[in-house]
This record gives sequence, C-alpha cells and structure tokens, in this order.
Amino acid sequence: MDRFKSARRASTLGIIGNIFLLIIKGTIGLITKSQAMIADSLNSAGDIFSSLMTYIGNKIASLPKDEDHNLGHGKAEYIYSMLISIIMILMALLIIKEGVETLLKNKTYTYSVWLIIISIITIITKLSLYIYTNKIGKKYNNLLVKANAKDHINDCLLTTCTLISCILAKYNIFIFDGIVGVIIGLWILVTGLKIFKESYDVLMDKAISNETKKEVYEIIKKHKEIKRINHFNSTPIGYLYQISFTIFVDGNLTTFESHEIADKLEKEITKKIDEIYLTVIHVNPINVTSNNRETK
Repeated sequence: MDRFKSARRASTLGIIGNIFLLIIKGTIGLITKSQAMIADSLNSAGDIFSSLMTYIGNKIASLPKDEDHNLGHGKAEYIYSMLISIIMILMALLIIKEGVETLLKNKTYTYSVWLIIISIITIITKLSLYIYTNKIGKKYNNLLVKANAKDHINDCLLTTCTLISCILAKYNIFIFDGIVGVIIGLWILVTGLKIFKESYDVLMDKAISNETKKEVYEIIKKHKEIKRINHFNSTPIGYLYQISFTIFVDGNLTTFESHEIADKLEKEITKKIDEIYLTVIHVNPINVTSNNRETK
C-alpha cells in the first residue's frame, strides 16, 4: 500500500503546485502578451490534468482483485497514463501552432520584471516536485508517477528557455519568444509520444523483457529434475507480470512429486524476480530415455 499512498501524495502535491503556477504564469502571460509565458501557463494547465489523472489512476489501480477483475486493477495506471499522453500531445500541437504564428506575425509583448521572477519561481517549484516525484516513481516503478516526474523536469528546462526569452525581451529582442513557444511544444510532444508508447505496450500485453526472461531460465536450469520446458508466456498485470510455462519431468515420478517441483519453482521465481507477480506452471511427464532439456 505504500506504493499507492506515495503516488497519491506525489499527485496531490503536483495538483497544488501546478494550480499555483497556472495562476501566476497565466496572469502575467496575458498581461504582457508573452507567447513563451502563455505557452508555459498552458503547460501548467496540462500538468494539472496529468496530476489529476495520476491521482485517479492510482486510486483505481490500488483496488484489490475481485470477481470481475481476477488479476486486480493494475492496468488502470496505463489507461490513465495514455490519457495523460494524449492531452500532452494535443497541448503540444496547440503551443506549436501559437508559437509559429508569433514568429510569422513578428508579435511583440510588454517586458516586465515579473516575467523573470515568475520564471525563477517556476523553476524552483518544479525542480522540487521533480526530485520528490522521481524518487517515488523509481522506488515503486510506477509509470503514472514517472510520467509526472518527466513533466516536472521538462518544465524546469522549458521554463529556463522562457527565462532566457524574458531577459532578451528587456533588450527588445522578441523573436526568441516565438522560438521558445515552438521548442516547448516540441518537447511536450516528444514526451507525450514516449508515454503513449509505454502505456500502449502494456495495454497490448507486451511480453516481459528478454533480460527478465533470461533470469527465469537461469533459475529453471538449476533444477536438474526439469528435463524440458516450452509454451512460455507472459502477460502484464499493471506494472508487474504473470508468467506461465510447461515443464517436463520424469514420468516415473508420482503426481505429488512432480507437482511439488512445480510449486517450489513457482515460489522461487516469484520471490527472486520483482517484476513477476504470479508464476503458473503446468507439469507434463516425459520418458527419461529422451532426456531432452530445452531451456532456451
């Protein structure tokens, strides 16, 4: 439960922080008509949605398995991560469009020292949120929280571009304002596409990584009584995996003995490999004279 409590705390902090930034950036951006600051405020609006989706998705994912969802609700993380990515992509396209229009029409805006102050406040706020959220995301391998963390660090870098744009505006150099708007949009677009792909892979039941599969085979190889294996399958259940395969053992063993081998192996794999939530092994007898051992 610590995983879900930590994610909830991270998303709540994200919502509060981004509402604060949206208000101050949006107000100053509209007053000064700075495209970079307006793009930054739109990004904060998207971040509020992202944090809200993180909160809701995490709440659903934390629900235990039931009669309708035998494997739990873990995939909710990825459904809501995909929603976040779609909003990020749409937001990015809007920001790019506005940035290009600013460049083509040579728009200018009113310089204000508040543009610089708010940029600095944003960088400090977002960096603090990133450090905390990234720690939680890595600790619990939570894609929703990781997506939020990426949002926070992206905002730090992009707001640095906004800060440069504001400083240049003091010297009547306005072209960088539109350029920053486009850069922010492109950056958000790339991040959104990456999160979309990660979510899509899990929702489409992408197989476990080759590295983890190799770990499973290494454990199996230590059991000399297992002569051969096949039908290896893996299915993501939220951020973890369920694996299943068939093992072939000496047909002269009793049913109890052969299933005891499978039971011990199931427990060993699930205990030693963090990514695996459940191991299901089917047992088949084999003529020992064939002595085939297929573990790759």
